[in-house]
Amino acid sequence: MNAHASTAHTERSQPVHIGDHLREWRQRRRMSQLDLAGEAEISARHLSFVETGRAAPSRDMVLRLAERLDVPLRERNVLLVAAGFAPAFPQRPLEDPALKSARQAIDLVLKAHEPNPALAYDRHWNLVSANRMVAPLLDGIPPRLLGQPFNVLRLAFHPEALAPRTVNLAEWCGHLLERLHRQCEATADPELIKLYNDLKGYPIPARAAPLSSDNVAIPFKLRHQGEILSFFSTTMVFGTPVDITLSELALETFFPADERTAERLRQMAAAMS
Repeated sequence: MNAHASTAHTERSQPVHIGDHLREWRQRRRMSQLDLAGEAEISARHLSFVETGRAAPSRDMVLRLAERLDVPLRERNVLLVAAGFAPAFPQRPLEDPALKSARQAIDLVLKAHEPNPALAYDRHWNLVSANRMVAPLLDGIPPRLLGQPFNVLRLAFHPEALAPRTVNLAEWCGHLLERLHRQCEATADPELIKLYNDLKGYPIPARAAPLSSDNVAIPFKLRHQGEILSFFSTTMVFGTPVDITLSELALETFFPADERTAERLRQMAAAMS
């Protein structure tokens, strides 16, 4: 993805009405009018009229089209407002009483994952919460880089943070950039595009060779207190959120990729108990 071009496009042509928004999302998803009309069970002619402003969609139609286009909940509210309707999806802080059960679920997952590290971050990769196994891995990083909220990706790329400790820096940061690239493509979020461009400016070496076909996952290899800890990670999201905050939250859980790492983590957890 050419993130600079995407940013320029965002600044150059902001959607004006609901038809502009829908066309932009349809084109981003690389769908024709016929494809989208078929998915939404409406005529291509009617969809064309909506996109050109000759027809006004109902609230239900806006939501149906947004669902077929996999538009993020935050942007579905934008579509609704552009069509003259009230937003449908609330956005509340995690401390809101209405999200108490969700916050408890997050804390439960993070705690249950110990002695392995796990963390939660928002749509811009800012840290929301972490279990106690994350802090020891950040020992020695300048406090100014750990101010709340700190950005998880910037920490991975920064030359005073995790970058010099990451044994397979080219592979790991290349993997993170590819994930961020896909997010930029999917959401067109200006803040994510800016983050992508900023991270590309860090002095990360290029991959020496393509990944072996034997690899099933890219490990995160971290030098810690004279030994190398090796992890692989999984990402979890809430399955059917109707709140914007929950829809944009991700939990990253790290698992030991070898027995030596697993044993070292058990020792670290025991020392903290």
